[in-house]
Amino acid sequence: MIRSMMQMYVKGSVEAVALYQKAFEAELSNEYKDENGNYIHAELNAFGQILAISEVDTERTPSNTMQFCFHMGEGGEEAVKRAYEMLKDGANISQPLSPCFYSPCMFGLIDRFGVNWCLFV
Repeated sequence: MIRSMMQMYVKGSVEAVALYQKAFEAELSNEYKDENGNYIHAELNAFGQILAISEVDTERTPSNTMQFCFHMGEGGEEAVKRAYEMLKDGANISQPLSPCFYSPCMFGLIDRFGVNWCLFV
């Protein structure tokens, strides 16, 4: 296998890419836009993982059964806190930024684009 990607289909792909770049200090490594300026395909390198984002052009039935998790490891508290602050606006927060039984710093939420995230140290 050459690599794996976490693929997202969202409404507002340009806004989503900009948000994820800030939240995860990610590098935009690949991008293809359509005639409307939306992403057909964009790739962000977030902590060495590829987040692939594409504009959805039709309404999809919500069925989010997947969660994208980043285990930041010891010393990763600032990265978790920064991501939480960026992603929480308009999100459905299932676990606010706090300690839990397996981590001193974690959060879980579905962001405004419908992507389910869990970040922890």
